[in-house]
Amino acid sequence: MSLRTFKGGVHPFEGKELSKDKPITELLPKGLLVYPMSQHIGAPATPIVNVGDSVLKGQKIAEAGGFVSSPIFASVSGIVKAIEPHRVPTGDMVQSIVIESDGQFIETTYTPVDDVTALSREEIIDRIKEGGVVGMGGAGFPTHVKLSPKEPDKIDRVIANCAECEPYLTSDYRIMLEYTEKLVEGMKIILQLFPNAQGIFGVENNKPDCIEKLEEAIKGEPRLSVCPLATKYPQGGERQMIYAVTGRMINSKMLPADAGCVVDNVETITSIYDAVKLGRPNMERIFTVTGDAVADPRNFKFCMGTSYQELLDAAGGCKTEPEKMISGGTMMGFALFDLDVPTTKTTSALLCLTKDEVSRAKGTACINCGRCVEACPELLVPSKLAKFSEKGKSEDFETWHGLECVECGSCSFICPAKRPLAQAIKDMKKDILAAKRKK
Repeated sequence: MSLRTFKGGVHPFEGKELSKDKPITELLPKGLLVYPMSQHIGAPATPIVNVGDSVLKGQKIAEAGGFVSSPIFASVSGIVKAIEPHRVPTGDMVQSIVIESDGQFIETTYTPVDDVTALSREEIIDRIKEGGVVGMGGAGFPTHVKLSPKEPDKIDRVIANCAECEPYLTSDYRIMLEYTEKLVEGMKIILQLFPNAQGIFGVENNKPDCIEKLEEAIKGEPRLSVCPLATKYPQGGERQMIYAVTGRMINSKMLPADAGCVVDNVETITSIYDAVKLGRPNMERIFTVTGDAVADPRNFKFCMGTSYQELLDAAGGCKTEPEKMISGGTMMGFALFDLDVPTTKTTSALLCLTKDEVSRAKGTACINCGRCVEACPELLVPSKLAKFSEKGKSEDFETWHGLECVECGSCSFICPAKRPLAQAIKDMKKDILAAKRKK
């Protein structure tokens, strides 16, 4: 049987061999930790501590600022030193809580649940909300909102996004191998919310050990299955995952729930288990430090609020001066201007490369080869959309379905003329959506 996949896509250099065989190592931070109030889509969190307060690990330090928002928790015990704006990885100044760790990591008291199956739907959602769980694949959408569709009985597929298609990243891979049981139990908790749904683990076939381990873990579970997928970028995109697993298509005006689906990242699902079963809030995550410039590429379990610099130091620093440092992967990550910035709930990786291939590339005129069209997973014409963007033709851009772009970067990657197609399209999308919001 052929592997499930989607139309389009590309095959960038994977680079996963640098860190995939490195087990998860716990990293305990030192000194100051910074907690930005905007670590999720929606309203920023609101501080509920004051300067000088003593806090415990796992204590809530900021409450959700609205329905689409999420609380924030201290990942260390210590003293609140400041509540002030701090620079975040994207370059913005964001109101943040600064805590000085006392090095003792004394935890607050949690309320675990003996029998999760006895919890009502409302109780599960409330524990996820109070645990501060958000989408940890990069989007940061509050998970309690995602798991509260208008018609839950119409959800018939809950998909665990186990693809991890971004080059170099291996944190999800290590979670699948080391926290298999927690991942499966987290999926079972989600299925309690959707009685008509099947739980499916969508895994690319470049991870046969994960497929084997998950299949072994779900034996005898009629509502769970593993779906091997073709290895191709962006297989981990939400729309591409849904199409590959179910054959259903969604567009920018739809939510996955409109196609009867819920999609959650691997680490989001394990965080759901922690919040619901153990009562432990979202304050730690798994992180990959990798790249050909890194001395000892590793996978860490770290406390949120730790600086990127501290994580790099724990991986032995750089053996060669990097030309580019990226938060996330090479395809959808973003370049870092400094490592003295805090990690957050959506931080997945630090990538240090000896060569900056993008800045070295010299773009030329489009040669009309059509490779960007073949690569686009949304079946668009990126070369034409980029031209509309360059000329400010927003109406033509919308007519040619430019708002359907998922900003995966496949077109820029495959372009032999080295044209920054994805960036041009992204800029036009941003302008159009901003104008629509004003109206």
